[in-house]
Amino acid sequence: MGVRSLRNLQNLIATHPLTRQSQLGAWRRFASWQLASRLHGTMNVEWIGGQRLIVRRGMTGATGNIYVGLHEFADMMVPLHFLREGDLFFDIGANIGTYTVLASGVCRATTWSFEPDPRTAEHLRKNVVANDLDGLVTIHQVALGPDAGHVAFTLGLDTTNRVLLETNGAGPATQQVEQRRLDDVARDAAPVMAKVDVEGYEDHVLRGATRMLSRPHLKVVEIETLTPWISDTLGKAGFQRCYYDPFSRKLTASPNDLPANNSLFVRDREFVAERLASAPPVRVLGRSI
Repeated sequence: MGVRSLRNLQNLIATHPLTRQSQLGAWRRFASWQLASRLHGTMNVEWIGGQRLIVRRGMTGATGNIYVGLHEFADMMVPLHFLREGDLFFDIGANIGTYTVLASGVCRATTWSFEPDPRTAEHLRKNVVANDLDGLVTIHQVALGPDAGHVAFTLGLDTTNRVLLETNGAGPATQQVEQRRLDDVARDAAPVMAKVDVEGYEDHVLRGATRMLSRPHLKVVEIETLTPWISDTLGKAGFQRCYYDPFSRKLTASPNDLPANNSLFVRDREFVAERLASAPPVRVLGRSI
C-alpha cells in the first residue's frame, strides 16, 4: 500500500462515525488483514448479520468494510434500516456486491444486481453463493443507459471502472459490454429502492429509466453523481432530497454532520421515515444501530 493510500485510510479511520473514537481497533483490523491476505490471497471474511465477503487485496471499497465495519456508513445504513423481506432492491453498479449482501443477506429483500464487467460480476456471484443468496439475487451482467447497444467499459480500475464516453489511445484500457435501458430490463418490476453508483454515468442510467421513476412503489433513490439535470428529474418525479442519521433514526431535509458518498432522494417521506425508525437494530463492530 502506497503513501497516498495510507493517508486516505488514515483519514477514513479518523473521520468514520464507527471508528473515530476507537481508531486503534481499526488499525488492528487493517494490520491483520494485510498479513492474512498476503498469506492466503482471496479470503472469506465474516461481516455483518452473519454474512460474509469474499475479498482480496486491492479491493479498496470492499476491504474498507473490514477496517471500519461499513465503508459507506450513512449510505449503507439506509437500505439496512429501510428494506424489508419481500421488497425489491435495484443495486445499479453493484461491483462485488456489498450492497447486495446487505439488502438480501441482512434484510432478506430480493435484489437485482447490475454489474457489466465480467470479472467483477464473477466475484459478485461468489459473494452471492458464499451467503446462500441465489434465491434472492438476480445478476444482470449489463451496463444501463439511455439506449440499447454496446459501450466501452474500463478495465482494472476496481471500484472506479466505468463507461467511457470518449475513447482514445491515451485513455485506460477498455472492453465492449452490453448496454440496455433499465425500463426494458425492469418491465413491470416494482423496486422500492434503487442505489445508483456508476461513476459519473448516472444521468445516462436515469434517461433510460423514466417509467421506473414514475412508479409509486419506488420510494428511495441513492445516487452517487448529482447533476442539475438529475436533481430536476427526480424532483419532477416527486422525490425530495433528504439526509439520514442512523444513530437517531431521523430523516431530515437539512444536512447532518455525517459524511455520505451518495445523495439520498425520498418519495413519500412519512412512509420512509416510519420504516427507518421502526427497523430492528443492526450490529456493527459491536454496536447496535
